[in-house]
Amino acid sequence: MRIISANLNGIRSATSKGFLTWLASQNADIIGVQELKAQAADLNLEMQNPAGLTGYFHYAEKKGYSGVGLYCRRPADQVIVGLGVPEIDAEGRYLEVRFANLSVVSLYLPSGSSSEERQAVKFVFLDHFWAHLATLSASGRDVIVMGDWNIAHNEIDLKNWKGNLKNSGFLPEERLWFTRMLSELQLVDVWRTLYPEIPGYTWWSNRGQAYAKDVGWRIDYQIASPQLAATAKQAYVYKDEKFSDHAPLVIDYDYVI
Repeated sequence: MRIISANLNGIRSATSKGFLTWLASQNADIIGVQELKAQAADLNLEMQNPAGLTGYFHYAEKKGYSGVGLYCRRPADQVIVGLGVPEIDAEGRYLEVRFANLSVVSLYLPSGSSSEERQAVKFVFLDHFWAHLATLSASGRDVIVMGDWNIAHNEIDLKNWKGNLKNSGFLPEERLWFTRMLSELQLVDVWRTLYPEIPGYTWWSNRGQAYAKDVGWRIDYQIASPQLAATAKQAYVYKDEKFSDHAPLVIDYDYVI
């Protein structure tokens, strides 16, 4: 089972840069995309259902903002849109598909970098999301929650960690929340488990020469339930082409849907 997560920073922009062409060569089973920056009417047929895939989406109410999607090789048995919290769901940040005992989520966690108000929104989201994750992780289902979490967990997860100790995405409270999620909810950071010493950056600022110099952050994750995580065989961050300010995270699991 190949699972891909990719923040597109605009599905129309990423498509124009070859994302769907690349995707067609990947033979992926499920692809989670984030930051659609589009509504249903903005998506052409290829964006809605790329060759051989069925698309499901959670759009933000605000035009050109947020939004998540999932492309599936096999039609889902069940689709869950949103967390059931109106002010959160208005931003289009959570989409879950289910196949028998498997749940796969595309997640776009808020960024708090633009203002104190948005950081407060991020903390509110984390509170609601904790309760949801606790229920999901205790359900006995196989779970993958993938996407842009907008949190770099540890020092290895961003190049300039010393300079970001007081910045959104690397705040002590955010990092502690992430640590508690892994330990108390018994979820697994699949990349870090496979590659304990490889940074695995997935996002680079557009300022300066961050991408060229690989001054990045690892904020895109696949977080899985323990039994499913144990089947992960290999992973890589795809950087041969640049579709967005994020790079796709690809993980192969020895698991059959």
